[in-house]
Amino acid sequence: MGQPEITSDSAELAAAVRRGERQALAEALNLLDNRRPGARQQAAALVARLQREQTGDSGHLIGMTGPPGAGKSTLSAALIQVWRQRGLRVGVLAVDPSSPVSGGALLGDRLRMKTSADDDGVFVRSLACRGE
Repeated sequence: MGQPEITSDSAELAAAVRRGERQALAEALNLLDNRRPGARQQAAALVARLQREQTGDSGHLIGMTGPPGAGKSTLSAALIQVWRQRGLRVGVLAVDPSSPVSGGALLGDRLRMKTSADDDGVFVRSLACRGE
């Protein structure tokens, strides 16, 4: 299988993601989560372009898991606050397993994190994993 085709659309979206444009970040995540025919190829092209153009520090990835009430949102909020005080940009992907037991808690997680909606340095996106 060859390299994914890099279209002008993926180039423009990649450039906007690199600039940290919130709408572009949301659009890129939608593309990565899209299941329609052709979306995987578009997503692969976007990822390939972002990887090829990567410069400097690519950031850090931290995963948190635990039962309801364990303090994941509280810890996330504290980390966001510290990193923002240091001038760092923060992206949070809150993945909810949409458990039949809890019914999912995406909105609650976002409320408990208490991130400022007008802080351009913080991007929060909630995703349901659909049992995958």
